[in-house]
Order: sequence, then C-alpha cells, then structure tokens
Amino acid sequence: MNAPSAASQTVILVTNDGMGKSDPELQHKLIAKYFQLLLDDHKLPAAICFYADGVRLVCSGSPVIEVLRELQAQGVHLVVCNTCLNHLGLVDDVQVGMVGGMGDIIEAQWQAEKVITL
Repeated sequence: MNAPSAASQTVILVTNDGMGKSDPELQHKLIAKYFQLLLDDHKLPAAICFYADGVRLVCSGSPVIEVLRELQAQGVHLVVCNTCLNHLGLVDDVQVGMVGGMGDIIEAQWQAEKVITL
C-alpha cells in the first residue's frame, strides 16, 4: 500500500453491519453518511478493512455498495476477511473490495499511522 500523504495513511476497521449499536436501519444510515462524507470531504483513508459482521457491508443487498465502489475508484483499498465470509456463508455475495486474509488486515494496520475502528 503506497500512501504518501498523512491523511491517506489512515486505516478504518469495520467490524459491524453498520455503525454504532442501534437498530439496523439507523446503523446503515450512519455508515452510509460516514462513507459519503469521506468522499465528499476528500478525506480518503489508505484502506478500509471489513471483518466479523462488517463483511456484510460489501455483499449483495448492502445499502453502501455504491459509495464503497466510489471509494475504491478513488484509490481506497477495501480489504475483506475471507475467514469471515466463509463463516457467514457470504463468499459468493461479495460485490466490492479485495478478499484477503487476516494477514492483509494486519499489514494494513502496521503500515498505517492511524487506525480507526467503527
């Protein structure tokens, strides 16, 4: 991961199917707004890593597929945990991102200057 600017040396970890602890509709609204503001404000992280229930956000039916595609098109690496996809039976449902392993997530974290967990 080559991330020359300080702003792009941030990695975001997404571990839930949404943002916060609330009903699913609000969690999805919050995460959609968060990702959209990253795009709108040009505050792009080097990577967003999805694991545990967070992998659901990159799969069919996710309300944030399009904004994630836009982030990826802007150069944000989207790393999706293969172990989690297998465990949840979602391997064939991935719509965006690079399916990788925990090693890829660890590598992203070690290269980051800042790690944010949502």
